[in-house]
Amino acid sequence: MAITSATPARHNPNLVTIAPARERDGEWCAQLMAGSEPWITLGRGIEQCRAVLQRRGDELYVARDRGQPVGFILIRPIGCAGSPYIVSVAVAESARGQGIGAKLIAFAEKHMAGSRFIFLCVSSFNLRAQAFYLRLGYEKVGALPDYIIEGHSELLLCKRLA
Repeated sequence: MAITSATPARHNPNLVTIAPARERDGEWCAQLMAGSEPWITLGRGIEQCRAVLQRRGDELYVARDRGQPVGFILIRPIGCAGSPYIVSVAVAESARGQGIGAKLIAFAEKHMAGSRFIFLCVSSFNLRAQAFYLRLGYEKVGALPDYIIEGHSELLLCKRLA
């Protein structure tokens, strides 16, 4: 299964819609995760990605451009310290750098607007993602050294919503 869409290379985030995942979206999301960083470096294979996406209680939303999936966000409504937790965000390679990731994060923040805070983790080696989240107003509140792989930390980030 290809993880890129058949849509043109340029995507307009204003035309992208975000809605709950359809049953058939799960495999596309798992393929995207398993074939992308940071999951490759973290050693997360397709089976692990499928399992993460199927966890009871989590909410999976897919971003679509002209009906084709271009990204997703997985939210745990009751996560870190009882606050919402963004489990995963991924954007298809053909759609990266075009505002779709920011739109997915904004969607999660709006969806969880009744909460005071929202959390996420980012790997210490994932410098591009760290810069992205900091630009969106997230702050580093902790680190979990060697949490998934030796020599790297998972950085806990937080943003105040209310």
